[in-house]
Amino acid sequence: MKKILYVASECTPFFKSGGLADVIGSLPQYLNKTKKCDVRVILPLYKQLKEEYRAQLKEVMIYDTQVGWREQYTGIYEMEYNGVHYYFVDNEYYFNRESLYGYIDDGERFIYFSSAVIEFIYRGDFKPDVLHGHDWQAATAVALCNIKKPVEGIRTIFTIHNILYQGWLMHSAFEELLNIDRIHFAGFEWEGMLNLMKAGIFHADKITTVSPTYAEEIKSDYYGEGLQWMLQLRSPDLIGIVNGIDVDDYNPMKDSNLQVNYKTSIPKKRENKKSLQQELGLSVDSNVPMFSIITRMVEQKGLHLVMAVLEEFIQQNVQIVVLGNGLYEFESYFNYLANKYPDKVHVTIGFNEGFSRKIYAASDFFIMPSLFEPCGLSQLIALQYKAIPIVRETGGLKDTVVPFDIYNGVGTGFTFVNYNAHELLDKLNEALRVYHNTESYKVLIKNISKANNSWAKSANQYLEIY
Repeated sequence: MKKILYVASECTPFFKSGGLADVIGSLPQYLNKTKKCDVRVILPLYKQLKEEYRAQLKEVMIYDTQVGWREQYTGIYEMEYNGVHYYFVDNEYYFNRESLYGYIDDGERFIYFSSAVIEFIYRGDFKPDVLHGHDWQAATAVALCNIKKPVEGIRTIFTIHNILYQGWLMHSAFEELLNIDRIHFAGFEWEGMLNLMKAGIFHADKITTVSPTYAEEIKSDYYGEGLQWMLQLRSPDLIGIVNGIDVDDYNPMKDSNLQVNYKTSIPKKRENKKSLQQELGLSVDSNVPMFSIITRMVEQKGLHLVMAVLEEFIQQNVQIVVLGNGLYEFESYFNYLANKYPDKVHVTIGFNEGFSRKIYAASDFFIMPSLFEPCGLSQLIALQYKAIPIVRETGGLKDTVVPFDIYNGVGTGFTFVNYNAHELLDKLNEALRVYHNTESYKVLIKNISKANNSWAKSANQYLEIY
């Protein structure tokens, strides 16, 4: 049985800032259920760990980790949860903070974390066959693993979840933070600085990313964020594997957040719509189509397109429900719409997991017109809750949403190609027409009900790589 160590900076249900946490929280569980490998996960021990989990931690070992000329305390704790063995790296100087990320020393924090992981492999009883690092925060662990070889024959995989975030540091950080020979400097250096993601790409035996389309996109100048030619060089080792979700968790049949549980029943789904309309003060009418947006309010999510056309679209008999937070530009725009059209638009600034599931269950359509989207999990959750996605054909959105063809009855959503507001408006209007065409709408819901958004296929692809 292959032994795999996942190195990551977040994981549900312990710590979450985005989709990375969902992947690390669900994929190892699915892989372990196959009985074909033993996947374990190592994470930073942030202060955000809830007491219910902290009480289950057992101390494994204590040692010092070399970070340049300094020796930093490292404590390793462990617990088991849902069939997965988790390790946590304790260091209050680096991880006892109010947020997971966003600090001037983030580069140092995750170089320390990666160095502590390699030291743990040397000292611990679990000797992985494969170290699998995720995103730039774990890229140094991949690099150091291939440089230091803490286990004879150990291999490495580096997964790019979002190439936009790379982990940049000054050249001086090489001597100040990394205890390796200067001969390895070129593997970290990029465009006059150190780039940790580049180091992961350079050193990994295999590179994966979170959808086949994104794997191709990031080799281009437009999507590659400056690393495209490095990815072109590593192209034979670059594999796109689309993410899945935990379909037992995201299950409208047993989700306790919902007013009415359902599988494919449109009348039962619409009971959830009426309940949410009442809760939010919208006009209560289950026949009014509800469009939702659940997102980080950043440019990546295509919100400039939404701003260009949404007010025109809501002159029709529709409702819009928005949940998320981010840039002031987008928050203030949605608040403006909610104030101007209180019976049609409701906006909640912030995020609440249970409330988001209520919205998915109540929504007829889910809007996600991203500028770029490595994989995206929101559209997969929307499909689970029978909220029809309206997306731009980029990255994982292209790989997971099949354009609906009203004439031959195939497809699972509405898609458009160009980053163009009028194309988005066309698809919003097309979705509205299908909604009012009862037979076509039923066909579309039936198609969505057959979609498999679990880890089944993707997990087998990871097993093949391992």
